[in-house]
Amino acid sequence: MPTDLPPDLQLTPLTAEPRTIAGWTTSFHLAMVVLDPYTYESAWILDTAGRLLREYAPADCRPCFLVTAGVEEAKQFLGPWALEFLTFADPDRAVVAAMGLERLPAFVHVNQRPAVESHAEGWDPTEWRAVADELSKYMGWTK
Repeated sequence: MPTDLPPDLQLTPLTAEPRTIAGWTTSFHLAMVVLDPYTYESAWILDTAGRLLREYAPADCRPCFLVTAGVEEAKQFLGPWALEFLTFADPDRAVVAAMGLERLPAFVHVNQRPAVESHAEGWDPTEWRAVADELSKYMGWTK
């Protein structure tokens, strides 16, 4: 069962004004990789996460990163990935808490309700594949 998110939950992109999650999901689902730049696990999964998001770039969803740091720290951590993908900063982990995430990195599918449709916490390829399968089903996409 999807976990509803508060429609007034703010998402802060690196290059624009914050908008509510309801505003970001009006037309598209979010395919979100959530990273903590201060952990080894998030650092070594970065390139894999970028390749995963590239697979969904042409699909009818918004592939994006959510980084648990300020805007400048997120830019520094992601490097060129921050230019390629929509990226949100979550320095106080309000978005992570609203999603009910306990371990990062994570792969999260947020639907248009907005609710967390599926998610995988930590790096477990089988669990991430299950999220990709679910997302692909909704998007009519080949993973």
